[in-house]
Amino acid sequence: MADLDQDALAELLVNWLPTQRWYAGKGRPLRQVAVEQALALTEPASATGPPGLHLVIARVDYADGPAERYSVPVGTAAKLPERLDHARIGQLGAGELTAYDAVFDAELATVLLAQIKAGAVVGAVSFGTEPGVTLDTTLPSRVQGGEQSNTSVVYGDDYILKLFRRIAPGVNPDLELTRALGRVGCAYVAAPLGSIEGQLAGTPVTLGMLAPFLRTGTDGWALATTSVRDLYAEADLHADEVGGDFAGESERLGHATAVVHADLARALPTDLATAAESRATAGQLGERLDAALAAVPELTPYAEALRAAYAEVAGRTEPVPVQRIHGDYHLGQVLRVETRWVLLDFEGEPARPLAERTRLMSPLRDVAGMMRSFDYAARHLLAEHLNAPGLTYRANEWAERNSEAFCDGYAQGSDRDPREEAALLRAFELDKAVYEVVYEARHRPSWLTIPLGSIERLVG
Repeated sequence: MADLDQDALAELLVNWLPTQRWYAGKGRPLRQVAVEQALALTEPASATGPPGLHLVIARVDYADGPAERYSVPVGTAAKLPERLDHARIGQLGAGELTAYDAVFDAELATVLLAQIKAGAVVGAVSFGTEPGVTLDTTLPSRVQGGEQSNTSVVYGDDYILKLFRRIAPGVNPDLELTRALGRVGCAYVAAPLGSIEGQLAGTPVTLGMLAPFLRTGTDGWALATTSVRDLYAEADLHADEVGGDFAGESERLGHATAVVHADLARALPTDLATAAESRATAGQLGERLDAALAAVPELTPYAEALRAAYAEVAGRTEPVPVQRIHGDYHLGQVLRVETRWVLLDFEGEPARPLAERTRLMSPLRDVAGMMRSFDYAARHLLAEHLNAPGLTYRANEWAERNSEAFCDGYAQGSDRDPREEAALLRAFELDKAVYEVVYEARHRPSWLTIPLGSIERLVG
C-alpha cells in the first residue's frame, strides 16, 4: 500500500481544517494549503495491517495576510472503522486509503506516548520525557472535549497530552513556563512529564506537552458559578451568609497566584519598566481602545473616561516590576484539587503573536484578569433573570467580595498588595473589559452588557 500522498492530503485539508474548533482562520479567505512536513511514525498502512501514522504540519495561506501553520497527527487506514467516522478527513488519491485525525484512534494515540517514552527522534521532531520521568504506555486513551485552540489526549487517569494545533515559531510558553516552575519546585502547577518538539525552517516549535492528569480537579469557573447560583437561590442572605460562599477559595487562589508569580520571578528574568516604558504601555492601551471604538459604537460614551485612566499610567514616574506572567488568567485556567489550587495553560492568548506573549509584563495583568473573571462569574447568569433586578446588587456583592478575598490572599503570598497599585490595576481591568466588549459584540451580543456595565462601574 502506498505511503501518504501529501498533495492529496493538502487538497482534503482545504475543506477539513475550517471545520475544526481549533482552526483560528475562520472567516479569512483561504487561498491554499500545503503540507510542509509529514513525518512517518509507523510503517505505512496496508489492507490487512494496522493503520499508519504521520505527524503533519500544514501551512495555510490566506488572501488577506500572513500564513498560519497547523499540526495534525494524520492516521491512514484502508478501511476506517465506524467509530472513527467523525474523525474522517477524506479519501486519499485513488481512494486506497482514508485519512483521519489520529488523536481519536486509541491505537495511534498510544504510538505518540510510546515515542515520548522512547525519546524518539524522527526527522526534525524530538520526543522525550523530562529528567527522571518513567511512563506507562499501556494506558487507554481518550480525547478530552471542550477545548477551543488545542486538543488534549488523556491516558488512563495518569497523563494528559496537549497537542498544540496552531504552531508558532519558538518554544510554546506553556511548556517553557511550566518547565521553569517545575525546576524551582512550584507547588501550584503541574510540571511537564514530556514533550514533542520540532524544527520548522530552522526555528524551534512546540508540538505537544505531556503533563500529569489531575483527575480529581474541578475548574474554578464551575466552582465559582455554583457559588453564584447558591447566592441567587437565597431570598435575603448576603454572600458571606450562603453555604456556597466562595471567598475562602478566592483567598487561597490569590495566595497560590502570588506564589506562582514569585516562583516565575525566581526562575526567569525580571526587570523594572521605566517611565518611558509606562508611557509606551499606555499608548498600547489607547491603540486597543481606538480599534475597539471603531468596532463597537456602544463603547463611545466611555471613551473619555477610559483615556483618562490610561493617562494615569502614562504619567507614572515610579518603575514598575515586570516579569513573565500567565497572560490569559481566569477561572477557567485553574483547577481545585484535594489540597490546593493548580494553575494551568500558561500559553497566553493564542491569537496574539508569540513575541507579545513572552514579553515581560506586570503581574497585575494576571490579577486584573482574575478580577474580570469574578465579575463574569457573578453576572453572566443575570441574562437568565431579566425580571429580577435585585439580583444585580447580589452580583455586585459577590464579585466585590471575591475580588477582595483574592487580593487579600495575594498580599499574604507576596510582598505586594495589588490594591496599592490602584491606578495600574484599574487600567489593566479596563483594558481587559474593552477586549471583552469586542469579543461579546462579535460572538455573544446578549452578553455585551456585562463588560459595558463593568466599565461604567470602574470609571464612575
